[in-house]
Amino acid sequence: MSKKDINKSEIAEQNAPAENPVAEESFSLNDDRRVKVLSPGKMVIKRFIRNGIAVVGMVFLILMFAFSFIGGWLSPYEEDQIFYRTEGQVKDVAGFSENTEYLFSAKDDRLAGAVQAYALGAIGSGSDSFEYRDTTYTVQKEGTDFYSVSLGGEIIGVCYIDLVNPINEGTTFSYDFIYAALKAYAAETEELEEGAETGDAVVTPLAFTVDGTEYTIDADGYISDGDAQIAYVDRYKANAIMPDFVITKQLKNAIAEAIDGKVGDPSFGGRVEMTFVDEAGASTEYILEFDSLHNVWDVKQDLQTRKIDTYGYPSSEHWLGTDGNGMDMLTRLMYGGRVSLVIGFVVVIISTVIGVILGGISGYFGGWVDSVIMRIVDVFYCIPSMPIIIILGAMMDAMRVDPSIRMLYLMLILGVLGWAGIARLVRGQILSLREQEFMTATEACGVRVSRRIFKHLIPNVIPQLIVSCTMSLGGTIITEATLSFLGLGVKFPFASWGNIINDVQSTAVLTNYWFIWIPAGVCLLLTVLAFNLVGDGLRDAFDPKMKR
Repeated sequence: MSKKDINKSEIAEQNAPAENPVAEESFSLNDDRRVKVLSPGKMVIKRFIRNGIAVVGMVFLILMFAFSFIGGWLSPYEEDQIFYRTEGQVKDVAGFSENTEYLFSAKDDRLAGAVQAYALGAIGSGSDSFEYRDTTYTVQKEGTDFYSVSLGGEIIGVCYIDLVNPINEGTTFSYDFIYAALKAYAAETEELEEGAETGDAVVTPLAFTVDGTEYTIDADGYISDGDAQIAYVDRYKANAIMPDFVITKQLKNAIAEAIDGKVGDPSFGGRVEMTFVDEAGASTEYILEFDSLHNVWDVKQDLQTRKIDTYGYPSSEHWLGTDGNGMDMLTRLMYGGRVSLVIGFVVVIISTVIGVILGGISGYFGGWVDSVIMRIVDVFYCIPSMPIIIILGAMMDAMRVDPSIRMLYLMLILGVLGWAGIARLVRGQILSLREQEFMTATEACGVRVSRRIFKHLIPNVIPQLIVSCTMSLGGTIITEATLSFLGLGVKFPFASWGNIINDVQSTAVLTNYWFIWIPAGVCLLLTVLAFNLVGDGLRDAFDPKMKR
């Protein structure tokens, strides 16, 4: 060995690395000291989580979905359930007045028109006869404010102030009955007056017969047919306003006693309160108010009324009160969120499907196919979407389309009008991807065209699609809310956040019932803001230029 070779050997020995037992160890796949490489999906998730604002938006979205879908199931109320409340309310139950004008009951048409006017003139002047068209009529006083009119010795009608009132509403009486009843009442009244002067009491009611039926009338003016009371005589007119309100003679007498002399009293304030105790001993409070314009007393009563609980304030039963239809606002908010979110997602899905198909075909084939599809996209960009939607909504109103079918039409219309932007996005991405090596490989392997587009090209566009769809969800929800607010979107009985806020068109609701529109507006604001925050976060997470 030469000296030169010895020197090389020594140098090699000196430069040889020391034995490292660790270097000789082999690392297993599960060893913690291995360098971890994240998959693209995990990298996107990790970068999204680092974005605190995007995470806040995601939390709000989760809460809104839970509130709308889970809350609707947990709510004890239905979406269109109407609630009622019972409250006291002063209502007009009857009108009351004392009859002061003479009325006529004619046997036939011989006592009509001008003859009645002449008869009233004769009564007013105290004359016992009058002439009309060379005919002489006789007026005879039968009782107090009760006169008969005769022609040639035959009574043809009567003129009276006291009224024959039926016990049962709707019953009518003939002329013969009215004449006989009033004559018997006059005789009864005369005997009562004579008995009062002599001290003799009238015990037996007077009887009269009409059409073979015998009737009796007592001292109080009640007329009976032998089995039951069918009418009574007095001079008070009372008309029931409430259908279930019954006006009895005792009530009339009590009202007449309560208002006696009040109208001419200078200290009378136009209002009288009275308590009426009926035959059963039940006590009822009435309020009597005088209507000087019509010279009528309005009989009012404080009644417990069951009415729809409209615009009820928040309570333990209804945490956010009730709306103008008497429905629970919290429940309507839950179901309204469900409708708004479902419409937003369905519209975005329809737009995405159409946009991906047409954009993928346009970007892959290019040439005249690309030109035709892009001109269609340009046409849809130029369409004034909002006016068209408003016109279609008005048409559906005129055609009275069912609310559930209308909701489907709304989603279809919004989806068809909103695909152009997605088609342009997909086309631009595919134009940059179709010339890359992996597409050349698919062509060399003989992969069919549809598989190249939807299996190899479209998946590479999905990140951009996710960002675009997330950002457009908020805009779709706003569009639906705007249409529903205008009355052209979701219709009653279905709820959406837009048609809930529709009540704000009333100034009274806007100023006095904050719980009607503020919660729906807050839900709408938070949801749209959350979608935008999540969309921004996803855009940043998918950006390959972001720092690791």
